Amino acid sequence: MRTALVLAVLLIPAALQAQTPAPAAAAREPAAATAADSAAIRRAALDYIEGWYTGDAPRMRRALHPQLAKRYVRTDEKGESWAGDTSAETLIHQTQRGFGTDVPPAERRAEVRILDIYGDLASVRLNSTRLVDYMHLVRWNGEWKILNVLWDMRPEFKERPGR
Repeated sequence: MRTALVLAVLLIPAALQAQTPAPAAAAREPAAATAADSAAIRRAALDYIEGWYTGDAPRMRRALHPQLAKRYVRTDEKGESWAGDTSAETLIHQTQRGFGTDVPPAERRAEVRILDIYGDLASVRLNSTRLVDYMHLVRWNGEWKILNVLWDMRPEFKERPGR
């Protein structure tokens, strides 16, 4: 009798565990990014910076999600921080007006580093001549578009005092 009781105590939890369903399919990760995804993400970042350098507004527009939020933070002379932003349409207009064309071609820097890709989302760091941009991209209607940019001036180009 004692042996039967010990066996029951040991076997019942194992039998119950075997009846527990597997984790839901919703917990699965998205498919791994492909080389084509990486190339398209890199192309969007290069369209953004090369479009800026050359004043190519259609190329800039191709890179951006229509609801782009491009933001920066500055600190004033009193030490107080404030944030500014630029929309997609403003950035495209600035590109068309040639705001980035003053960087001589020999000095144009465009280093794209893909930090992460997760399904339809990506994070990128772009090192350009004057700026460092952290970008969030989204696959939008089958194309990679820049949705958010947080940027800062490279130290050698920051205004003084306060930036």
